[in-house]
Amino acid sequence: MSDSAGGGESGGAVGAVQDSEADSEPPQRAPASPPDEGSDGASSPSAKRPRMSEEEPKQAAESVDEELSAQAELPPAQKAEDQSQPEELTVIGEDEEECHQNGDRGRDGSVEGDPKPEEEHNGDGSPDSRGDGQHLGLDFTQNPQVLTGSWAEYSSLPENYLKGCKWAPDGSCILTNSADNVLRVYNLPPEIYSYNWDLLPEMSPVLRMAEGDTVYDYCWYPKMNSMAPDTCFLASSSRDNPVHVWDAFYGEVRASFRPYNHLDELTAAHSLCFSPDGAQLYCGFDKTVRVFHTERPGRDCEERHTVVKKQGQSGIISCFGFSPCQSVYACGSYSRCAGLYSCQDGTLLALLPTRHHGGLTHLLFSPDGNYLYTGGRKDPEILCWDLREPGKVVFSLKRNVDTNQRIYFDLDQSGRYLLSGDTEGVVSVWDTHTASPDGDEELLQPQLRFQAYWDCTNGVSIHPFMPLLATSSGQRQFPWPGDSEGDSASDTEGGGGGAVMSQRDTRQDNALTLWWAGPLGPSPSPEGNQEQQQQEEAETVEA
Repeated sequence: MSDSAGGGESGGAVGAVQDSEADSEPPQRAPASPPDEGSDGASSPSAKRPRMSEEEPKQAAESVDEELSAQAELPPAQKAEDQSQPEELTVIGEDEEECHQNGDRGRDGSVEGDPKPEEEHNGDGSPDSRGDGQHLGLDFTQNPQVLTGSWAEYSSLPENYLKGCKWAPDGSCILTNSADNVLRVYNLPPEIYSYNWDLLPEMSPVLRMAEGDTVYDYCWYPKMNSMAPDTCFLASSSRDNPVHVWDAFYGEVRASFRPYNHLDELTAAHSLCFSPDGAQLYCGFDKTVRVFHTERPGRDCEERHTVVKKQGQSGIISCFGFSPCQSVYACGSYSRCAGLYSCQDGTLLALLPTRHHGGLTHLLFSPDGNYLYTGGRKDPEILCWDLREPGKVVFSLKRNVDTNQRIYFDLDQSGRYLLSGDTEGVVSVWDTHTASPDGDEELLQPQLRFQAYWDCTNGVSIHPFMPLLATSSGQRQFPWPGDSEGDSASDTEGGGGGAVMSQRDTRQDNALTLWWAGPLGPSPSPEGNQEQQQQEEAETVEA
């Protein structure tokens, strides 16, 4: 079954590969990658572009032609060789000159020129392992600019709406899910590196991975790096199917994790999430979490019940999140609550009060691990919980969600900006630094709202280190009352209720879109910034 699930689509994907970059893939190995029967990724063309590696950006910039030389100039995060450099900060807005290191919420909204402001706020002083969030050049003083997207890909089938999008951990590509049960991988267009935005074509997927039924959840391997093909894989779960691990180079199934219930029947996971080190895969079920070891596919797993002696978190575990600085993970469930658990043995540490109106569909930790953001279906609020005082809501964010569909939200790597779409197609941007410093619960107003689509915006994903946003749109369309007779009339006579249905059809907007949310020109080097600043100061003094 696994071979038929991936093999049918991989042939066309490999044919769309950029051969010019296939030879730049060193045959590195990942310690926690699942077994792969044919994992010789260096010997044949791949659909991935290794240029976006965070570990060797300078080498990539030197090895490419002049056409991609601007890649080394685009955001300074591209030059970050080590993720533990809190002193490198970049301008992200007009009123905020420097981006805080993980752990600093900066609630007063004021930032001095000191390159280490995080020491005043970060209680534990431990920077996040993905410290390149400081280099995000996000600027939400104006609406983001549309770069390109994918539209024709989702128009071949009726109502082929998207169900979210997720950037790869190394930022080289983006993954989407849609109603046709196909996972698609898109490479980041190379023209973006050189700011040749007028030449950007419509994006086409380089991989299509077809699942057998409705996809419940999907996630990237957190250590994914395009320079190491063995680390390039993702996991997905679909109805009546085991958890599949897909090769992100060739679109084939690498391995399967098979969860069974108490009747020894195969059961599907409703949610998925790799542990931060990638060694384990957490799967959510009804009142149960099953933990698989990434290196050992099969049916062997650790079973952790969330309800013990009628106490604990009930309902289907619908979403996961891992603390970036502690051995703690959070589970959201359709019982409208969230729980905090120990990664070692799954012990329940805290159960947050039931404040949501609908079942939880998404949650995120802040980069410092002190706050947890939760959102639910048919629920107009995203709540920010202070985990240092479990049960305390710091502030809430209003959005319009009147559907059971997952409406994703995302945080930038600094933890300052939170973005979310809604069922009206609007994307809202909140600046969490503007929250009240006393921590009293309040309704935080968005800094920016812009109309991304005229249909539901269900997915928002922020690029790991570039000022790029990816959004996805669409939702299941239900016919208006009385349209059934009009449909039959239009089918038989070519008319009838066609006017009503066409009015409904015009509301469909199924697309993946890339947005630029940063400066409109190449970012100068840090040395160039200093020289320019000194020159401007000298001109000011002379004036």
